Amino acid sequence: MKRTLVIVAMLALGVTSVMAQSDGEKNGLISRIFGKNKKVEDTTYSSHFRRLEQVCGYINKYYVEEPDYLKITEDAVSSVLTSLDPHSIYIAAKDVQRANEGLEANFEGVGVTFQIVSDTISITDVIVGGPSEKVGLLIGDKILKIDDTVATYKGVNNNFVFRHLRGKKGTQVMLTVKRAGASDPIVFTIIRDKIPINSVDTYFMLDDEVGYIRLTRFARTSHNEVRKAIQSLKDEGMKRLVFDLRGNSGGYLDIAFYIANEFLDANRLIVYTEGQKSPRTDYRSRRGGSYTSGPLVVLIDEYSASASEIVSGAIQDWDRGVLVGRRSFGKGLVQRMYNIYDGAQIRLTTARYYTPSGRCIQRPYSEGSDEYNNEMQRRYEHNELVSVDSINYPDSLKYYTANGRVVYGGGGIMPDVFVPIDTIRLSDYFLNLRSANVFNTFALNWADQHRGDSMYATFPLFLQNYDSLAVAKEFAKYAGSKNISHSDVKGDWVANWLNEQARKAVADTTNKIHADSYTEYLDLLLDNESFVNNLKEKAKTEDARSIMINNHSEVYMGYLIKALIARNLLGVEYYYRVMKDEDEALLQAIREVKKIKLP
Repeated sequence: MKRTLVIVAMLALGVTSVMAQSDGEKNGLISRIFGKNKKVEDTTYSSHFRRLEQVCGYINKYYVEEPDYLKITEDAVSSVLTSLDPHSIYIAAKDVQRANEGLEANFEGVGVTFQIVSDTISITDVIVGGPSEKVGLLIGDKILKIDDTVATYKGVNNNFVFRHLRGKKGTQVMLTVKRAGASDPIVFTIIRDKIPINSVDTYFMLDDEVGYIRLTRFARTSHNEVRKAIQSLKDEGMKRLVFDLRGNSGGYLDIAFYIANEFLDANRLIVYTEGQKSPRTDYRSRRGGSYTSGPLVVLIDEYSASASEIVSGAIQDWDRGVLVGRRSFGKGLVQRMYNIYDGAQIRLTTARYYTPSGRCIQRPYSEGSDEYNNEMQRRYEHNELVSVDSINYPDSLKYYTANGRVVYGGGGIMPDVFVPIDTIRLSDYFLNLRSANVFNTFALNWADQHRGDSMYATFPLFLQNYDSLAVAKEFAKYAGSKNISHSDVKGDWVANWLNEQARKAVADTTNKIHADSYTEYLDLLLDNESFVNNLKEKAKTEDARSIMINNHSEVYMGYLIKALIARNLLGVEYYYRVMKDEDEALLQAIREVKKIKLP
């Protein structure tokens, strides 16, 4: 018997009647579900969703060919959820494991990270304690075959690697790898296992008393990881802490609560949640926080969201520490996960969360998801990423911290100390190199050539023996081999600027100079002696600015190449150990945390 399309309505919306029923039959069924004396037309839920049920029935009965029921169902559910808010989503059954493994902080596989360069899979990290480490796989090994499947063909991608390396715990996979210094390929037999995913990227001492922890997500293991990092740093003499939440898009609300608890005295409101169908729930700190009194700075940026904003909002509202960086993302909605019968899931917004001062920092989304998702572009266009003066909050969203400082809701967490994004490093040369992926490929190749070299066996030795000038020369030669040189630019700024001025003038109906096209107007401008003299003065300024950008960019590229090489040789945490000296937001955070008096 043909499966009916009414499954769409049943699955997405809980409607259980069918199209062929009469109004009386429908009202009778709906009254049993929603209560007596409820007619279709009087019940918002049933009356509005009745039309979806009818459409599904018509498609099922009259459509020209057999529809793809699964696709229609999934599209319908996704559309329904998207129309609610930008964060309610549908996850197909085939995608559930991948979608959740980052937050559950584990997956089943072999325990490596990798990078694909020139159709070759290179191992960039081997997870400590994982099955690959146990059999002796090393950073720098290149995978030639996975079981009997060749892994070096043109077009090999991440999905290929995930599909072949991940699998159920206890299953076996054979890797054939090429290792630097070995004449023949080496074959490893690996038994897949559960692989932990660390959410603390790194932690280390910035100097004799300032510790640093970088948290990338709020996963199931994050609280324990943060506690461990704090204790380890204390053992090394930490008296001040910089907690980095930049780029952290969030995760579990309860984990955010536990981590905030580490920094606050007992019985402090951390966050509360409330929704139409969800009564207010308060989350208050408990005794036993591991860092409740030492100087604290939290780093945030425009990609710090959700759980990151819960923690930073609580720190700010209680005046527990100083927030440094740029305005956070602005996600103040709480999602709960609900299972669908076939293994799919939905994440449904059930409440808003509020910081201790009463702020809901959720950005408006009434204009739709597309407009909502263009927020970062708008911030860039409005100059917000480089100037704090471009950010305006209405007085209606004004709140107060425990010490009476003014803070605002309605659009993310505004840090106490603003640090603009560094655009001056973005020379044309740098942008061309980055778009061609030259930094990553050079760093990996250089690391492969020096892997096993005793001069770089440890991080102290690496710092001692790394020759920045020599590597810079090698890098320039490598970039040249990819047909990228310092002379490569996006275009002549003079021509671009002139064209821009001419286009604006033609579009301006109040302009007194008549021209039918911007090229005609451009000719008129260039015939104007005063304009040409002004242009020459502007050229002097622009040339000086170009020199400044190029010089700054060269310094930044030197750090970046060194950091990428350190990561490929020694592990991901050493990327941050190198970049700390060129990270202006982090340097500002260090200055701020040292201003705070020790308890």
